[in-house]
Amino acid sequence: MIKFHSDIDVTVDVSRIREIINDIQSDPMGGWYDLPETYDHAEFDKIQATAKQIQNNSKYLVCIGIGGSYLGHRALIDALQPKSPTKILYAGNSLSTRELNCLLDTLGDSDFSINVISKSGTTTEPAVAFRLLKAKLQEKYGNKASERIFATTDARKGALYEEAVAEGYARFVVPDNIGGRYSVLTAAGLLPLAVAGVNIDQLMSGAATERAANLDNSESAAIRYATMRADLLKKNYDVEILASFEPCMQYFEEWCKQLFGESEGKDKQGIFPTSVIYTTDLHSLGQYLQDGRRNIFETMLRFSEEGAPAVTVPQLAKDLDGLKYLEGKTLDFLNTKALEATVAAHRDGGIPVSEITIPTLDEKSLGALVYFFELSCALSAKLSGVNPFDQPGVEAYKRNMFHLLGKPGF
Repeated sequence: MIKFHSDIDVTVDVSRIREIINDIQSDPMGGWYDLPETYDHAEFDKIQATAKQIQNNSKYLVCIGIGGSYLGHRALIDALQPKSPTKILYAGNSLSTRELNCLLDTLGDSDFSINVISKSGTTTEPAVAFRLLKAKLQEKYGNKASERIFATTDARKGALYEEAVAEGYARFVVPDNIGGRYSVLTAAGLLPLAVAGVNIDQLMSGAATERAANLDNSESAAIRYATMRADLLKKNYDVEILASFEPCMQYFEEWCKQLFGESEGKDKQGIFPTSVIYTTDLHSLGQYLQDGRRNIFETMLRFSEEGAPAVTVPQLAKDLDGLKYLEGKTLDFLNTKALEATVAAHRDGGIPVSEITIPTLDEKSLGALVYFFELSCALSAKLSGVNPFDQPGVEAYKRNMFHLLGKPGF
């Protein structure tokens, strides 16, 4: 169960929250809200069967996608560090020549497959990467190449859908009523996760548990967190730092930044989402956080139980490094005390600090955490008066880029 703690007084407007949740459920892009209960079980079984197929014949699965077609499953794979005979590689999330050449060098002559993830199939970065990697696949496997291409796309339309039908690629669906940044618990995330060795049954179970925790519960962790964010924005706290003391959570924080940034950053308003990994970033941003501008609030992600084997500070004959007082103590103990010290120091320095706690780093807890952030993001956006499901500003750079590249019509 996810817990939320804050020293800030939070008063939930129950009737407003109920109204917003009703709006979400009826919104054309609100399909993620009931997804943990209503997902397509037949496709779910197909995902698991396909994952085993890929594990049996591929050393690598290259996932081609950007934004919501990429960050969510990478976040969970990095956090969970599952075991699988197939390693997940990524492409189509930049236009870097160096990055692509590094990927091609890694693939070498190894057996690999492709999962191209795009609703339209025309987004520049993944579409270019797909052309390049499809050519390598065709060069290696000839007319069998299409058997190694898995398209996760729209159910009925779009360039990628049409190519998948024409070429006979195995197809998976991103539902029409779920946007990219809310899609990690759809096939867009579940196929790469299953191939990577993640227990996706447990992932969905955790999400379902968190959904149930918010039904008819105006004091749930997600609702209180969302309300706090909206209240702090009214008080001109317009930067949120999401912090973790576990480096494996870096890409989870990146997913959160996309989720909140695209959902709230509209109409010249919104909270700017950023992130840190402690204790590392205490040695780079610590001074600013302690004594800089006070428009910042901080949200700590923490785990009540550690699943990794204990590592203990060893005893030495001489105390040359001055660490004798730490001998026999575990790194988990040190990390927890560093977290507690940081929270106290930042609160004393005038930063509002809240804590989100999950039981441990496993599939069920992280499935719950995904749903927690999706719900709290949608709620806080609507409490602040913006639509959490569109992203009109994303198109601005694309129009300029298409003009500079000479695309017809631009």
